[in-house]
Amino acid sequence: MINEPGTTGGPAERPRVAVSSCLLGELVRYNGGHSRDRFLTDELSPYVDWVPVCPEVEAGLGAPRESMRLEESENGPRLLTRTSRVDLTDRVIALAERRAAELDVDGYVFKAKSPTCGIHGVPVYRPGGAPADRRNKGLFSAIVMERHPLLPVEDDGRLHDPLLRENFVERVFAHARLRALLGGDWRPRDLVAFHARHKMQLLAHDPRLYREAGRVVAGAGARPREEVAARYTEVFRSTLATKATTGKNVNVLQHCLGMLDLDPVRRADVVEVIDAYRAGLVPLSVPTTLLRHHARGEAAAWVRDQTYFSPYPDALRLRNHVPG
Repeated sequence: MINEPGTTGGPAERPRVAVSSCLLGELVRYNGGHSRDRFLTDELSPYVDWVPVCPEVEAGLGAPRESMRLEESENGPRLLTRTSRVDLTDRVIALAERRAAELDVDGYVFKAKSPTCGIHGVPVYRPGGAPADRRNKGLFSAIVMERHPLLPVEDDGRLHDPLLRENFVERVFAHARLRALLGGDWRPRDLVAFHARHKMQLLAHDPRLYREAGRVVAGAGARPREEVAARYTEVFRSTLATKATTGKNVNVLQHCLGMLDLDPVRRADVVEVIDAYRAGLVPLSVPTTLLRHHARGEAAAWVRDQTYFSPYPDALRLRNHVPG
């Protein structure tokens, strides 16, 4: 049986994911409503522990409340209420700094386009005029992202893109597995086993950084635990932050096929399916499912146990999109 994420890559651990509270259906928006996202609440919720955050409410504002926007100033964007012109910049910055300092999560989903929480495309207005620049982050999210540059971050709008959704969820579950491992009484051999089980997953993202992570693991017995954990975490997260590509996935699939003892007919079938994936005719779920099917018996245990084949709960069905 293929292990679920957690048991494959280390101790079982539910990811902790921070999220803009309105996306979970909480009535905290400026108009007293919510922006419930059904992927988050209906599909992802059974597998993660949410950490809801609403900067406006935590800053002492109610719901409903006066709407806000970012405006130009000599010292950078200021967060102002639209009608009464109350400047909330310093209050929200202080909150963001405090939240960022204590943040211990495996990912963050922000509310798109929000002047506090947007991660891209947030307009900054000229005082009393039209938008001057639409390429900004929100005041709160910008600080969180700056303090945690390798944290998986998306907004609800971008999560409608199947590729971005899969990449985000994959990273979140990988971060959780590593956190579970390093949060326990691990030994160098445990890190070696963790790295080995993640080999194909890491190679699909960045082969060079995979090798760098391997060097960290190889020297784990000769360095302080805290130093090893910090360096491996940095390289592991950096590797996954590089998006996987069709070409790198094909290389991984071919490598795994080479590890299996198949007769010529079955091997030719798998090669045909991998070629179909390369050509953009079938989603990644097709060759991975076929390889998992053939990874039976003791000789195939290494392939079977790779997190690459089940990087998150299969029920999420995130690999069913055909690559562009």
